[in-house]
Amino acid sequence: MQLTAVYLKVPEGYVGFVEELPGANTQGETLEEARINLQEAVQLVLEANRLLVEETLIGQEFIREQMPIAA
Repeated sequence: MQLTAVYLKVPEGYVGFVEELPGANTQGETLEEARINLQEAVQLVLEANRLLVEETLIGQEFIREQMPIAA
């Protein structure tokens, strides 16, 4: 699976976000800084989502499995 990063040039540098992952967005003075920051933002959003799900599933019976995504 690959995600799509979009970078917009703004007066302060670049704003970046991921099309497929709402909440994963960032900025940087350079394109490279925005890329690095966006990778970190993606990791933080995924981690936060996992923690939220863990809290929601406490005490419930559930099945967890890997789900491959085809492009």
